Amino acid sequence: MILYSTDISGLAEKDLCGFFVGWPSSPTPAQHLAVLRGSYRVVIAREAGSHHVVGFVNMISDGVLTAFIPWLEVLPDYQGKGIGSELLRRVLAAAEHLYSVDLTCDETLRPYYEGLGMQAVTGMAVRRWHVLNGDS
Repeated sequence: MILYSTDISGLAEKDLCGFFVGWPSSPTPAQHLAVLRGSYRVVIAREAGSHHVVGFVNMISDGVLTAFIPWLEVLPDYQGKGIGSELLRRVLAAAEHLYSVDLTCDETLRPYYEGLGMQAVTGMAVRRWHVLNGDS
């Protein structure tokens, strides 16, 4: 059974292993934990009886009108079980009062997000992968 929580007060770096599969460079567990702690909203998924996180979503926001979802991740062994959909549903439900909630994704993930009620919009981004490695 998967348990969902917004309480990350007891979350530790060791609970955040195995994410960011396929990324050219991934955040360290310390960076990952710092991002979650600094987020406006976070929902995590854990296997019942375990501290190890199997999925998470985070949201950053001005708390008034707009928000952005930078990360929605589910461990490979847990994908295809509805965990990502439930994480997104929960974080969006907590943001019903906001005018806009945006996220960016790879083209291959558009159908997934469209199936969850999101619509495609045009966006631009800068990616500095070297920052994840601690390089300047």
